[in-house]
Amino acid sequence: MTLSIRWKVALAILFTLACGFVIAGLLTARSLADQELAQSERALEVSTNLIAFDLRPLVTGSPSLPPITRLQGMVRELSRRAHARVTLVDASGRVRADSAVRDEDLAGIENHRTRPEIEQAIATGAGTDLRASHTTGERTLYRAVRLDEPASTSPALYLRLGLPMTTLDQELATLKRNLTLAFGSAFLIAVVLSVWLARSLTKPLSDMATAARQLAGGNLAVHVETSARDEVGLLAHTLNHMTEELRSKIEELSEDRAQLLAMLTSMVEGVMVLDSKGRILQVNPAWERMFGVTRAEARGRQSSDVFAHPKLNATVSAVLTARAGQETEIVLTNGRCLNVEASVAGGEQDNEACAVLVFHDITELRRLEHIRKDFVANVSHELRTPLTSIKGYVEALLDGGKDDPETSVRFLDIILKQSDRLNLILEDLLQLSKIESGQVQFKQEPLQIGSVVDRTIAMIKPLADKKHHRLRAQVDADLPIINGDQERLVQVLANLLDNAIKYTPEGGQITVAARRIPVLAHRTADGPRTGVELTVTDTGIGIPEKDRPRVFERFYRVDKARSRELGGTGLGLAIVKHIVEGHGGQIRVEGNVPNGSRFVVRLPAEPEERD
Repeated sequence: MTLSIRWKVALAILFTLACGFVIAGLLTARSLADQELAQSERALEVSTNLIAFDLRPLVTGSPSLPPITRLQGMVRELSRRAHARVTLVDASGRVRADSAVRDEDLAGIENHRTRPEIEQAIATGAGTDLRASHTTGERTLYRAVRLDEPASTSPALYLRLGLPMTTLDQELATLKRNLTLAFGSAFLIAVVLSVWLARSLTKPLSDMATAARQLAGGNLAVHVETSARDEVGLLAHTLNHMTEELRSKIEELSEDRAQLLAMLTSMVEGVMVLDSKGRILQVNPAWERMFGVTRAEARGRQSSDVFAHPKLNATVSAVLTARAGQETEIVLTNGRCLNVEASVAGGEQDNEACAVLVFHDITELRRLEHIRKDFVANVSHELRTPLTSIKGYVEALLDGGKDDPETSVRFLDIILKQSDRLNLILEDLLQLSKIESGQVQFKQEPLQIGSVVDRTIAMIKPLADKKHHRLRAQVDADLPIINGDQERLVQVLANLLDNAIKYTPEGGQITVAARRIPVLAHRTADGPRTGVELTVTDTGIGIPEKDRPRVFERFYRVDKARSRELGGTGLGLAIVKHIVEGHGGQIRVEGNVPNGSRFVVRLPAEPEERD
């Protein structure tokens, strides 16, 4: 258990006082006991000498002792006068008379030769001892002296007085009780005073501790009230001043941090801050999104451990080693292209910003550049082919071909076809550009997809009949209503059917199907929104799996020579994709089993009314 300073101070004071009181009490009791014992010894010595003086003529000078009855009467009388137990012991230790023993029990008393006071008296003429009596059981002070002279012819006899210490023990017990009462009262007073003193000393410290905890918890308005003028008061004033300074600094830092955080958070560029050892100190949300790593996962780790990209790691190592800015361009495993600008921040200590790396996502820029290059190349190529053909035949006509009517008619017919092709490419480019730029507004009219299918098939059937294709329609009867532009949807279906007819050998089969489906990407409060799936399936040459993701790109052809031979511009499927997506739908291409292709168009339907 952890004690507060208040209780530590109080207990220390109380422990010191208690030890002092106990030691003082023990010393006082011991001193008084020693004084009383010394007085008792002196009194006993006087009494012993007086009785020996009275008794010596009666028991010495004769070869034999008086009868036991007489001796017992004598020692009892002497015991009454001296208020002590009187015993006569001969040199052999035999008790000849004892005031505390009946005459008939005298013979049964054990030998006293080994009693300490008797041994001392035999040796030196006098002896003293303090112990519990074997006869009375009381704590007794004994003194023994020799009655006869050493040169005397009478038998040696020793007088022993035993002074019971009952009165002394009672007085000492009373003294101890009085001392205990006095010291107990003093201790209680000391408890009160020590608690008060400890509180007066520790209350300001406790207030400062509470203020420090509140300060650590973010309460910068805390203030310690104190009127003390001592060191504790000085400490409280210092704490208050420190709090004011800390509040001012924190407010300033908070403003700077908020501004910095706002900038880092709002930046579309990723930012990573490193220390001198290459450990990540800070990253912003844009960086987290780029690398798929949270700030908590990245902070404190080596940058090389977070992303194993050799080129990026080399850039980090170069900027930390050379202390100079670096710039590079990297491509992540997810295909993102990043421009990295690394600059030196100046910090050289641990946990200090040493380098700052800014990541610019240029994926879209590079994609657009690639698209632009491909577009320019494709447009140039697609336009150059008919232009080259037109120029060639015009030059042929100028070189003399015009003089031959048959040749000039054939050449002019080719020039006309190439001009029509050139015009068709330009029209598709213009249409695609308008759709992509939002200049084309799709109508939002309720319509049945079945009418779109019927109208398109009626328009396309003559082309299918020329190549002897079987053109079938499978339209479910319970199709939901969709909102859309019928003309544009007819254009979508016509383009898909036209491609199917072109790339299916004669006598093939082309199927147009429409069915109801749940469109999970368009959910409502009542559940998944329904939609219509429109498919065009053929038994033609098919599209290799590797080329399927790119068939909706501008000017992309699986078989360029065959496409030009069949008169395609390479823009039809790109236009189809934009029209479908403009209706909130999706389009994809699949392989048909055993051969051919299958184009799938999914369009969301109008929410159905519920009863």
